[in-house]
Amino acid sequence: MNSPWLIGLDIDGTLVHDDGSLSERVKHEVKRVQALGHKVVIATGRAAANAYPVIKELGLDEGFAVCSNGAVTIELGGARGYHVVEVKTFDPAEILGLLIEKLPNAHFAVEDVDGSYRFNKPFPTYSLGDQNYEADLDTLSHHPVSRVVVLSPDHDVEEFLGIIADIGLQSVSYAIGYTAWLDIAPKGIDKGHGLERLRVQLGIPGDQVLVMGDGRNDIEMFRWAKDLGGYAFAMGQAPDEVKLEATAVTASVDDDGVAQVLGSIEGLQFLD
Repeated sequence: MNSPWLIGLDIDGTLVHDDGSLSERVKHEVKRVQALGHKVVIATGRAAANAYPVIKELGLDEGFAVCSNGAVTIELGGARGYHVVEVKTFDPAEILGLLIEKLPNAHFAVEDVDGSYRFNKPFPTYSLGDQNYEADLDTLSHHPVSRVVVLSPDHDVEEFLGIIADIGLQSVSYAIGYTAWLDIAPKGIDKGHGLERLRVQLGIPGDQVLVMGDGRNDIEMFRWAKDLGGYAFAMGQAPDEVKLEATAVTASVDDDGVAQVLGSIEGLQFLD
């Protein structure tokens, strides 16, 4: 190997199946490319505490991970398994006010600097990690946060997309999931932002970047990789708008698309 690649991998729908499992084939390929000297970096919408069990199962015990859609960067190692090295925050008051007005029945949560969540209505089990606390809606905007999460069970994805477009969230970065789920981060912050900081720190050339994901929150990461001359792979089950932003489309998570790409990483240098 001439020099290492930076390999950015999403978790849910990319590494992890709907039932929360990781396939042995995927784990094997992650360990193989890491043994070759490549830098495998998890880039996820999950908070650090919720991402770390997957990181640990993959056997990644050193390096870095980008969490909370780029707002939080952690370094792996130490007694706890990781420590936070960077947190980006913003004042959620104005954005929450706009969203509550348009979506009065939605579920709202904020991610605090310590990685814990405060929420006004229950979220699906485990979606906010282990450290989450119910709070009055009014208290969610009392101090800076690294993320705002909105879940609106009353709407399907298309309805939700329309509502969010009408609100016009210009002062923040945001991404919408498969369901009526909205992640809001500080302006200009996304997975690509977090990975770029690490790429520069590690001294990896831009054309030796490879990222993989399946969601709308991966689009900015895809654009970042392609702008540098690197590669972006969408999972086979990804929405069409995500696939259109990718260099190529691999197999679905159920068919171990990550393992298929990593298994042929040695050939990427020969692609045009």
